[in-house]
Amino acid sequence: MKKVTLYSMAQCPHCDSAKQYFESKNIKFRLVNVKSPSGQKEFAKTGFRGVPIIKVSEDYLSGFSIAKFNKLYQG
Repeated sequence: MKKVTLYSMAQCPHCDSAKQYFESKNIKFRLVNVKSPSGQKEFAKTGFRGVPIIKVSEDYLSGFSIAKFNKLYQG
């Protein structure tokens, strides 16, 4: 099983969609709030500027797309 990390923040509809999808599929994921001090540090290391960013193992997905996520997660 691949490790999934969701970098998100409050009032982000795409982040909420990703969370709901993961929960509906029983996909365990780690949530990182990019507005918290530790979350900011970790997010800065990704090199991305916007959320949601989804990390699947060592690969990153910018934005949330079910098809793209499933390809990374199941690939």
